[in-house]
Amino acid sequence: MNTNELREAYLSFFESKDCVRRPSDVLVPKDDPTVLFTPAGMNQFKNQFLGIGPLEFTRATTSQKCLRTGDISNVGVTAYHHTFFEMLGNFSFGDYFKREAIHWAWEFLTDSNWLALDPTRLSVTVYLDDDEAFNIWEKEIGLPKDRIQRLDEDENFWPAEAPSKGPDGVCGPCSEIYYHPPSGGKEVEIWNLVFTQFNRVGDPPDNLRPLPKQNIDTGMGLERTAAVLQGVESNYEIDILKPLCLAAGEVIGTKYDFTAKEGRAIRRISDHVRACTFAIHEGATPGSKAEAYIIRLLLRRAFLEGYLLGHKEPFLHEIVPTVVDLMSVPYPELKQTVENVQDTIREEEEHFLGTIDRGLHKYEKLVNKANNSGAKELPGKEVFDLHQTDGFILDLTSALAADQGLTIDMDGFKIAEENHRRRSGGDVSWGVMAAGPLDGIQQEHGETKFLAYEGISSDAIVVGMIVDGKPAESISQPGTLVDVLLNQTPFYGESGGQVGDQGVLKSSKGEIEILDTQKHAGLIVHRGRLSSGEVHLNSSVHAEVESHRRHGIQRAHSATHLLHHALHTVLGEHAMQRGSKVENDHLRFDFSHGGAVTSDELRQVEDIVNSRISEGSTVSTTFMDIKEARAQGAMALFGEKYPDRVRMVSIGEYSKELCGGTHLTNTGQVGVFRIESEENVAAGVRRIVASTGKKALERIRDQEELLKEVAQQLKAPQFEDLPRKISLLQDELKTLKQQLSQFTKASVKDAVSHLLESAEQVGDAKIVCHHLKDVDRETLREYADQLRQKGKSIAVLLGAEIDGKVALLAAVSKDLVKQGVKAGDCVREAAKIVGGGGGGRPDLAEAGGKDASKIDSALVKGAEIYKNLLAK
Repeated sequence: MNTNELREAYLSFFESKDCVRRPSDVLVPKDDPTVLFTPAGMNQFKNQFLGIGPLEFTRATTSQKCLRTGDISNVGVTAYHHTFFEMLGNFSFGDYFKREAIHWAWEFLTDSNWLALDPTRLSVTVYLDDDEAFNIWEKEIGLPKDRIQRLDEDENFWPAEAPSKGPDGVCGPCSEIYYHPPSGGKEVEIWNLVFTQFNRVGDPPDNLRPLPKQNIDTGMGLERTAAVLQGVESNYEIDILKPLCLAAGEVIGTKYDFTAKEGRAIRRISDHVRACTFAIHEGATPGSKAEAYIIRLLLRRAFLEGYLLGHKEPFLHEIVPTVVDLMSVPYPELKQTVENVQDTIREEEEHFLGTIDRGLHKYEKLVNKANNSGAKELPGKEVFDLHQTDGFILDLTSALAADQGLTIDMDGFKIAEENHRRRSGGDVSWGVMAAGPLDGIQQEHGETKFLAYEGISSDAIVVGMIVDGKPAESISQPGTLVDVLLNQTPFYGESGGQVGDQGVLKSSKGEIEILDTQKHAGLIVHRGRLSSGEVHLNSSVHAEVESHRRHGIQRAHSATHLLHHALHTVLGEHAMQRGSKVENDHLRFDFSHGGAVTSDELRQVEDIVNSRISEGSTVSTTFMDIKEARAQGAMALFGEKYPDRVRMVSIGEYSKELCGGTHLTNTGQVGVFRIESEENVAAGVRRIVASTGKKALERIRDQEELLKEVAQQLKAPQFEDLPRKISLLQDELKTLKQQLSQFTKASVKDAVSHLLESAEQVGDAKIVCHHLKDVDRETLREYADQLRQKGKSIAVLLGAEIDGKVALLAAVSKDLVKQGVKAGDCVREAAKIVGGGGGGRPDLAEAGGKDASKIDSALVKGAEIYKNLLAK
């Protein structure tokens, strides 16, 4: 059975058990702050497990895209570890429980109509005290006692060790199913059945309180089970991964063999490229924070594997089409972003190549220092700095060090890493489901009735108030910040790129100014400040949205759809939305595109949008099933979650998008659209900032006023004369600069002679450390150049105050560089004295600083550094 057949068989089997087949959740969740990537199938069902919101179904089954990096060092090494993988799951929300979960798992695995595995090759584990599960396996399934193992909470409880160590929240015992291959190889865990039946509160004993409704959360590894069915002992040998390994090997010119030394590297390359293809498809691009950092790390680790095998040109992007071909049956949408994913990966590869070249210099200094002191270990703190500051990832340092017979102080590295994590706010980890005050309000009162499409005002009842993170019965102190929950509201909660509404809540006794509106699951949270009187829980209020701001947001949002349409027309269908922010007559729109948009293309885009505005096309909204919307050609954004019933916004006959935002009824209401800027924001992602309506008009008028002022200054009676006037000024400025340069060189030439005459002599070398007054950066460099030209063996450090800041410039002649005297070493230490930092090449380096009063002290320090280096 191939992997696609296995996936479909699993989902079909549980559909036959009345489970609702749900699509995979997004891989990069935007509405869950507890995770960077979706780590398991249960994540999309958190509200169902907690009993929050309406329960549309009580049984479900999915094949979930997952990405985990906790065991990243094992990827490619073991037979089963991955970063990206698929988790098959079946779930129950207060419906079936242990008996059905166990019986159905056994039926699917062993029945001849399904997987038909040999029952004698299966064994299970249960939680130490879970007699119920043990008895079902033994007495109902008929599994011998010697194939049922009882394990403690560290192995068979979710979360691990929850009873004794926490955290508080929903938890329960689990039962794992193992397959024992006929080859006698290591058994494989293929399925984990989690029985969430407790709410942990406080410390033991008696801290596990039975839930009113018991739930089931199971997970079967698609790749692991496919390996079992296909008779191979590694996931990397199955039908959707081995061809990928073969393709990766071909790209780097190394034949893939599972048992070969290079096999591990090729497996890691294949896994990481697959993970990044899916993540970048959803809009996660390489960067320095959160999920962007993980994508960068995975790409660099993968590139490093090829680099260490001798392939020192970008190659990862060439593997992407194979990933898409192998995964296109379950995920056909991958085909739509192949070009963008490739461009993004190629750009990161090229960037990392430069990082490797720069980092080698710093790494070599660490090695030289270790060799000079006789040490066999590189200091962990400095290696982490190389990793964090210079992007020289740990694997690369480890590999290079091993080649030179050196190791790394990993304890020191981990301490430095932990210190950095604390300073940067820590990392996000997979959170346990535990209800907060907002969830409690939703459990009691249900979802907020949403009226934003119907108008900008309504009457409502206050069903919840939260002050300082705690529920409040009333508020009476003016200025109190409060989150207000209503039974119904015309306010739009921030989502889909559209900012939240502002406005006011008025009761008979008080008034709350609403500063922002957010969403939380099915709730709309009004964040505001008590401006007068008092407001009580359960009181009646009149909710009113600030109308001028809402109308400006509507203009910008409808214009965003027009912009998307125009980009497709001018650049092509690949220019897909990658993010947006819609504000009052102002918008920011991110889209996939490999290079800068030209001025001519931007003009075409702007013309198309304004043309559509002038046509006065109808803007209409329709609610329908998502399948019907897609059949009508509605555009859905990759990485966004959509319910079964969606809202399609149509503009004329040329734009159809799934969108929950507020819109105009006619494009003519936008008024005017003006592009303000276009720039690169991430690998393969561009950004257009634009304004609409009143703000667009204000911008046009401001620019006209600026042109008038410039024309007056240049004495140009007509705007058309400005280019000629500016050209004349540029020619004049060029001539003056040439004259000044000649004067400066002559002046510097005389000064340099005096500096060399008074230079400090150390052996055959001269040291010049001098504080220059009233110079610019160009003159500073002229001094350095002439000193090196006239001085045979010379080390220079010049300091000056330029524009209120310290400028330091170090220069060293080539013969001294060969002796180990580096300009960067000098300027770096000198910069610390003036409160700054910097660096550069061994022969020329610059630094800046804040404290100009300490320039002379910095020069003294620089001279000391040079003397020490020359003395070695």
